[in-house]
Amino acid sequence: MKTCIATLLVLAFASFCAADEPATEIPPKTDTGISVADFQYGGVWKPKGAMLSGTLLPPPALDAITLTLTDESYEVTVTGEDHSDKGIYMLDETVSPMRMAIKSTSGPNQGRIILAIYEIKGKDAMRVCYDLSGSSFPKEFKAPKGSGLYLAGYRRQKPESSDNQRSGPKQDRTKVIDEE
Repeated sequence: MKTCIATLLVLAFASFCAADEPATEIPPKTDTGISVADFQYGGVWKPKGAMLSGTLLPPPALDAITLTLTDESYEVTVTGEDHSDKGIYMLDETVSPMRMAIKSTSGPNQGRIILAIYEIKGKDAMRVCYDLSGSSFPKEFKAPKGSGLYLAGYRRQKPESSDNQRSGPKQDRTKVIDEE
């Protein structure tokens, strides 16, 4: 999906996370009936819940992360950090769960490929599970302790105004992102 690099930047916040024996998954919501073909990925997204290797991220860490998607690229910013992570993503909507491959082109993850699965949870909601190692696509929406998986539930933010929306050059989508 076009929404995934926030996971790597969340690692910077992992040291703030502390929990005894947290759950290892974010509970699924009921099917909303929105079709993949009708879903719009573009916009500004904020994580509303996230788990990194079995540890729930605290609200201050979630509030600091912003994911901005266009039809072809992403940017993840973290409040207080002097750099953002930018890149491209490719979706595979033909498999279940749906997959995405993310390639960072600049920032702390430059050159890395992250593999993820995702699902649409509503018109303005989606859930993504990332394998931060980039070794394989996750099999399910869980991030158990020690797994290196990052699970996040995102909500689209309402646009502030048309003057504040970002626009920029489109990325070259002809580049191939290796799946494994």
